[in-house]
Amino acid sequence: MIPLSFPQRRLWFLNRMEGPSSTYNVPLVVSLRGELDLAALRAALVDVVERHTMLRTRLVDGDPEPHQVVVPLGEGWPAIEVSEVAPPDLAATVAGPVRHPFDLAAELPLRVTLCRSGERKHTLVVVLHHIAADGWSFRPLMRDLTAAYEARRRGGPPAWQPLPVQYSDYVLWQRELLGDDSDPGSLAARQLAEWQRLLQGAPQVLPLPTDRPRPAAASHRGATVRFALGPAEHRHAIRLAEGTGCSMFMVLQAAVAAVLSRLGAGTDIPLGTALAGRTEDVLEDLVGFFVNTLVTRVDTAGDPTFRDLLGRVREANLAVHSLQETPFERLVEALNPARSLAYHPLFQVMVTLENAAELTMTMPGLDVRAEEADISAAKFDLTFAFREHFGVGSAAAGIGGQIQYAVDLFEETTVTAMARRLALLVGDALADPDRPIGTLRIVPDDEHRRIVEDFNATAAGVVPSTLPRLFATQAARTPDAPAVLFADQTLSYRELGLRSDRLARVLARAGVGPETIVAIAVPRSVELVVTILAVHQAGGAYLPIDPDYPPERIAFMLKDARPLVTVTTRNLAPLLIGLPAGQLLILDDPVAVMLPDAPSRHGPDDPRSAAYVIYTSGSSGRPKGVVVSHHGLACLSAAQIATLTVGAGRRVLQFARSASMPRPGRYAWRCCRAPAWCWPPATACNRASRSPASSRRAVSRTPPCRPARSPASLSGIYRRSPRWWSRVRPARRSRSTAGPGAAG
Repeated sequence: MIPLSFPQRRLWFLNRMEGPSSTYNVPLVVSLRGELDLAALRAALVDVVERHTMLRTRLVDGDPEPHQVVVPLGEGWPAIEVSEVAPPDLAATVAGPVRHPFDLAAELPLRVTLCRSGERKHTLVVVLHHIAADGWSFRPLMRDLTAAYEARRRGGPPAWQPLPVQYSDYVLWQRELLGDDSDPGSLAARQLAEWQRLLQGAPQVLPLPTDRPRPAAASHRGATVRFALGPAEHRHAIRLAEGTGCSMFMVLQAAVAAVLSRLGAGTDIPLGTALAGRTEDVLEDLVGFFVNTLVTRVDTAGDPTFRDLLGRVREANLAVHSLQETPFERLVEALNPARSLAYHPLFQVMVTLENAAELTMTMPGLDVRAEEADISAAKFDLTFAFREHFGVGSAAAGIGGQIQYAVDLFEETTVTAMARRLALLVGDALADPDRPIGTLRIVPDDEHRRIVEDFNATAAGVVPSTLPRLFATQAARTPDAPAVLFADQTLSYRELGLRSDRLARVLARAGVGPETIVAIAVPRSVELVVTILAVHQAGGAYLPIDPDYPPERIAFMLKDARPLVTVTTRNLAPLLIGLPAGQLLILDDPVAVMLPDAPSRHGPDDPRSAAYVIYTSGSSGRPKGVVVSHHGLACLSAAQIATLTVGAGRRVLQFARSASMPRPGRYAWRCCRAPAWCWPPATACNRASRSPASSRRAVSRTPPCRPARSPASLSGIYRRSPRWWSRVRPARRSRSTAGPGAAG
């Protein structure tokens, strides 16, 4: 009984688990122009299948493991399926057998189809499952097929010598070479121990710049983007490789690692690469699955020069190449990483370089040309495949490149941009390999101009002013228009102004004025809006304190900002005891907010005065306080008003996660225009942040969302698909925005 090889075992397992699939098909499409002798071709195929037993080997379940069974040649097999095809339908017809889903438990791993699109026009489609062959296998396969075809046309069998070994012999030899893992002196045990040392601590999933979240199970649907490096870059790469003792593959592998690192993948970049695995000359003439996969960890930490990075890549490659006898599948079994249907184990990015001569075939009476076959299957998240081209006298003629990507994760535009960035980085690195990789160019000139110049062309004619003045102007223009809607409460601009003025005088009595900070720890309510406007009318800047924040974050903010006054309620006041909150002003304490005998307040005179202080999340380390001026807030508001066409008669739904504070930009809209501010209760927003269904219910049940005068925009819905919103409420506009402090 012949067992499966280690790589065959993995593909057998995947085929049985996932079902019939074309993901691991290895196709060859050949254009034949001229007089084709179909009978000779059929006989030649029989000769080849008889010569290479792997082509007629069935894989069957067994106890304790699956094994190989060589099937004798039978009546009508192997067969060539012949179909008549109209020329316009040729590509679609070829795609059928190329994407044939092999069921390895029920069929042999070879299919041959001949498409006749004209009297002297044929297309031969040979499809092998990867479990029976690798890419190199097409060389002996097509060499033998063309030799047998020529012999059969002459009326006899091919005059070749029997192959000295078959794939089954290789499987047994490989197992004997590796030995038992449990034997410390075996080659397998020694190499696995070194592999474990090399891959210890490597990231299981590389953080690639994907466009979509990773699905629970990869569909393996793929697409390809092509690019090229010119002859000049090719010549420079050859010189750099020779000067550093590296191979061309190492130069390209270093470039891929550098660009991925620059795009946010980190500094520990595991990359896969395929080795032919035909370590003995006698294996060169066999059809079979010999290729092995190695994992190379590229270290980009410390912003090395490209030359230094090449040294690291060379050292890493030499280390793993010395361990190439260990099959990748056996390595996975030994390391036992977390298994998932969502990603490939140990690495998700493959880099290959094809530097062998392109496959050429000659058949008497025929013009034979290999065509490109696209199975649109992605085994990895990204595969960077390169091929060197040479001209007359082996002159460097350029390097062709393509990036195959998983469409589950990436948009074509993203991968196209990635290819452009790689080409730019390679050009810079080859021109000056002693530059740090962090300084190599990855942004094209047109994109740089768009980001630096076009995106920053935001100058607008905003008259310098303060928010209290802007509010007073708007309140005089539309005094009876609704300004705030919360639950069953509505405040007009007149009412909002009167209530905020009274509280502003109380704050002024407490010492609040320009450049002083007032912390606000008030639950979502009409009073919160009144308090914010009152702080500005008193001349101060407000600091939002979300009661749902962790106590440590609240304490840090108060200690860092040192507010003069903290406005809160009786229920929330205990949270602030013992903290540097300054004077506590309890809103629902009638004595504390008793109206003083003082004139109305109209805010600071200088538009450059602080309007509010906001703290960053601290995701990059310590939270940082950002101070925004009245003029800055007015400019932000003007830009958002123009973008969202906010104005009188419109309603804006403030829909944030758990934060009790309104977004400052949205608050400023009240001061500059006359939209009504719709505010659902905090509990609705908190539930919505945890559940898409709750999000839909919260929006639908908020009273302002029901009347014909629907909100002009839906702000701050996190992680929600815009397509859902456009389907449920076509008339509403959804926009997720952030304030000036978000960049921190």
